[in-house]
Amino acid sequence: MRLAVLGAGAWGAALAISFAAHHRVVLWTRDAAQRNALRATRTSRYLPQVPLPAGVELADTVAEAIREAELVLVVTPTGGLRETATAVAATGRRVPLLWACKGFESATNSLPHEVVAAALGAGAAPVGALSGPSFALEVARGLPTALTLASADVPFARDTARALHHSRLRVYYADDVIGVEVGAAVKNVMAIATGISDGLGLGLNARAALVTRGLAEITRLGVAMGGEHDTFMGLTGMGDLILTCTGDLSRNRKVGLGLGAGQPLETVLGSLGHVAEGVHTAREVDLRARSLGVDMPITRAVCAVLFEGLSARAAVEQLLARDPKPEN
Repeated sequence: MRLAVLGAGAWGAALAISFAAHHRVVLWTRDAAQRNALRATRTSRYLPQVPLPAGVELADTVAEAIREAELVLVVTPTGGLRETATAVAATGRRVPLLWACKGFESATNSLPHEVVAAALGAGAAPVGALSGPSFALEVARGLPTALTLASADVPFARDTARALHHSRLRVYYADDVIGVEVGAAVKNVMAIATGISDGLGLGLNARAALVTRGLAEITRLGVAMGGEHDTFMGLTGMGDLILTCTGDLSRNRKVGLGLGAGQPLETVLGSLGHVAEGVHTAREVDLRARSLGVDMPITRAVCAVLFEGLSARAAVEQLLARDPKPEN
């Protein structure tokens, strides 16, 4: 299959590397300096540990990247999804498209599938979300990983999952796009919360409680938005949540660790070198939860720490002071 990967950050580079052994891959990034560096060094500055295979081509424009593509993968931060999907639509090519970003669009409080639908318009080719518990470095190194490809077009999801599936990257398919997207987005907020707990030295019991209650929050919101309950027990719910809340490669967990250690948010973000989607997503999740009347106390506490000047320790104390209630 001929694949166009639009976005050459850590995740875009990792997917290009992973798929290059089985498909023809063309990689594009909007940053001309980064494109030139990739051509010269064959190494992404976001993923310097694993070089691009010789077979990965670099394109200067979106139109060039997708000219012969049978499938487009948009692998930008959520904030860049609309612009990139619009650029695909502007080429006039009707080509199937997947997105691999995780979050809500800040300007519109929209999920990625809503952004893509608006950008591509009526009559577009099949589209879907590619998500799951996956650190870019491990995927690039060929370590075993499992993802879910979700699309309202089930035959497209099934056939594309089979085409992308290989021995080191298992790809399952599903039709619950909303559930997959909500799980992918909100787990980043919960990773900030567990990082704060770990940064404060509150122990493994506290971490387990936050992960478990975080899953309950994610599920409540996802079901209220139209997702299926069982989705949140799978790879893009529980699986992605566990990985992001406990793995040392998690950017969002690192944000929480820094906040728990008393560092200002600006300092923490400046040291990352990558986008931490959970910071931008937290406010959008809080807004959507309030509009739907969904109780999300962990999300609310994270927002208070990120944007309202509440200390990490005070946020934890507020959560602990909540009245007991049934576990559901």
